[in-house]
Amino acid sequence: MQIQAQTFKKLCNIIEQNINRVMIGKENVIEFLLIALTAGGHVLIEDVPGIGKTTLVSALAKSLNLTFKRIQFTPDLMPSDVTGFSLFNQKTGEFEFQPGAVMSQMVLADEINRTSPKTQSALLEVMQENQVTVDGITYNIPQPFIVLATQNPVDHVGTYPLPEAQLDRFMLKIDLGYPTIEQEVAILTLYSSDQPLQKLQKVADSNDVLWMREQALQVHCANSVKRYIAELTAATRRHPDISLGASPRASNMLMQAAKSRALIKGRDYVRPDDVQALAIPVLSHRITLTPESRLKRITNDDVIYSVLKQVPVPER
Repeated sequence: MQIQAQTFKKLCNIIEQNINRVMIGKENVIEFLLIALTAGGHVLIEDVPGIGKTTLVSALAKSLNLTFKRIQFTPDLMPSDVTGFSLFNQKTGEFEFQPGAVMSQMVLADEINRTSPKTQSALLEVMQENQVTVDGITYNIPQPFIVLATQNPVDHVGTYPLPEAQLDRFMLKIDLGYPTIEQEVAILTLYSSDQPLQKLQKVADSNDVLWMREQALQVHCANSVKRYIAELTAATRRHPDISLGASPRASNMLMQAAKSRALIKGRDYVRPDDVQALAIPVLSHRITLTPESRLKRITNDDVIYSVLKQVPVPER
């Protein structure tokens, strides 16, 4: 398959411009979403309530005309609400599968850390295998499929920290951050007399997303860049501030994300700067700091940044 890098870049620009009609000043965040979408990954968005997480995800779904379901994760949410369940039909005398909310192309798992670990784990199979198993029967998820989960900061009341196995399923972890004064004024102006999200039109579809995913898989990643990725993740396993380093799955996701970023930039090959730009969003949520590091108020991002400075960058 011939890689069409410029066509890929143009399509991403169209999607980004469409989302920018309802989101102000979030270009970097939108790029991260497009990277995960085209690389076949999932995204965890962590930030305080009220800064547009749900609006951003809804805008992406509308722009791509994907089937979209929103799950509000609450303490009483059951795993069967997520995956689906079997219901006995008295007329036919057989059990019938009632699809859960994950039987959709795009799933917004809103405030995922407000529900119990048992319900959180209901997403493990579907995020890894693109399927759900109910009563021993496996059901495939519509494609393309992506989970976009939001969570409140873990120090908020009523939250359950996501387990390592769950965090490892997310390709990227990002935050939106507060807008600047100028951006907030622009938001107030945009929403003062209108609801632009309701008027947002589609600019691509599921076939475009599947094509983009096929394109991303074909991007060239040189052995020197692969080694650079492996050395970065290996460095997290021996860092003095880290008690649990990044897994080989993290290396693979970093490479796949770098491939998508290269295409978004109009290239059919990965450069070290693609890896560097994605190291923190891909790796930071996959490491566990030592208790001493947390007492020193060292963050996960700080440690990944120090790893980037330690590992030599391959020459062209």
